Amino acid sequence: MPPAPPSFSPSVTDRIDRLALPSVRAWYSLRLSERKVLLYALDVLAIAAALLATLGLRLGLPLSWETVSAHASWFGLLIGEWSIGAPLMGMYDLRTASRVSTAAATAAAAALVAAVAYLVTPVITPPLLYSRLTAATFVVLMVGAVTLGRTAYARLLVQPTFRHRVLIVGAGWAGRALVEALRTHAGSEYEIAGFVDDDPSRLGSAVGDVPVMGTSADLGRLVHEYRVSEVIVAVIRHETLEAPLLQAILDCHERGTQVTLMQTVYERLTGRVPVEHAGKSLHVVLPTDRDSNRVYLVLKRGTDILFGLAGTLVALAVLPVVALAVRLEGRGPIFYRQARVGQGGRVFTLVKFRTMVEDAEAAGPMWAQEADERVTRVGRWLRRLHIDELPQAMNIVRGEMSMTGPRPERPEFVKKLEAGIPFYRARHAMRPGLTGWAQVNYRYGRSAEDAMIKLQYDLYYIKHCSVFLDALILVKTIGLVLTGRGL
Repeated sequence: MPPAPPSFSPSVTDRIDRLALPSVRAWYSLRLSERKVLLYALDVLAIAAALLATLGLRLGLPLSWETVSAHASWFGLLIGEWSIGAPLMGMYDLRTASRVSTAAATAAAAALVAAVAYLVTPVITPPLLYSRLTAATFVVLMVGAVTLGRTAYARLLVQPTFRHRVLIVGAGWAGRALVEALRTHAGSEYEIAGFVDDDPSRLGSAVGDVPVMGTSADLGRLVHEYRVSEVIVAVIRHETLEAPLLQAILDCHERGTQVTLMQTVYERLTGRVPVEHAGKSLHVVLPTDRDSNRVYLVLKRGTDILFGLAGTLVALAVLPVVALAVRLEGRGPIFYRQARVGQGGRVFTLVKFRTMVEDAEAAGPMWAQEADERVTRVGRWLRRLHIDELPQAMNIVRGEMSMTGPRPERPEFVKKLEAGIPFYRARHAMRPGLTGWAQVNYRYGRSAEDAMIKLQYDLYYIKHCSVFLDALILVKTIGLVLTGRGL
């Protein structure tokens, strides 16, 4: 027997819904972007209140709006530092924010770092360091206020009343992938009412525990009956929707119900492009507006040159030590050169410090493995500390690579992957990177299956590349290196 349609516990807001238009629920059910804005507002109020309380308790200033306006630069600087640092520390990851334990721990750590950074900012901050007690008061109040606000969010705003209730059009493999993504990445923010599908064989059945509740003819009724906030279209070839289904979706849109494509929701939740569910839809993998990226690309190249020159100097500084260590372990070259595919499909020579035994691929190209026996003892340390990557700074200076971007793959593997994975060539639209969105979100690639998942991350980066995303990648990279988790 298929599971019964979900029964939602009645509440005052539910009773109001039954008397109003379907879109009324959207007024108080929170979308992902709205949740992030709310979290940011709570954080700003918390840190501003902590600073104001410190000024009142320790400096004797009145706890009033006049104090804030008279010293706007003090509060503006604190909010500015928070706005830069907090997102980079994962403060607006909704999965973390929705659980009390992780929300409190992340909030306390981020607030501590921000408070210390504010205290050590010279000249333009209030005189909080004139005594250790004043400085400690500010730190304690800021950590406590931010943690309290995040705990309240995790306790209250993940309740069913505030969840975004969705109805999914299409119970095929794209719909199943969407359900998995919703439950994995936003289980506390989304509530799945069910599926709508025009395939008669699916009607009355279930996909997992999610029922197929009707056809396109039932869509408007189901949206109203189950107080749906959003309809998500999970049909691969949505550009060829049948007329009745298209009309039903447009009717929902006309009545004020949010209608979204599966690919958009999937990207927002996972940070990946669902390339295996894209069919032949080019818009799924191509950037929406390349012209707006021109200034960004110029800035990116300038930053690459600076980082590349600095990295080259560091590589030259450690070269004598690395060369001695490699020579002491055995014979073979200090550097390892390998052909890789770069921007536009052009092949270039990537340079690294050698970490494997000589003739490691005498039998032909092969994927690197975890605990690879071909890696030498010195090589393990070079890889663990990521010193082996330093010579790639010259690739960056020459314009063959960038600091951030898809990792360059070998021509032998690219040929096979292009034949088996749709849109694989799209990752060559940008310079490959020393680190990338796939590297900081997924393990080291060891198979074609891993290559598919990493491609999803790479295409997301190409579609959404920005200064902020590059900064986030670099911060995550530093964190992975310092914690020894590798890339």
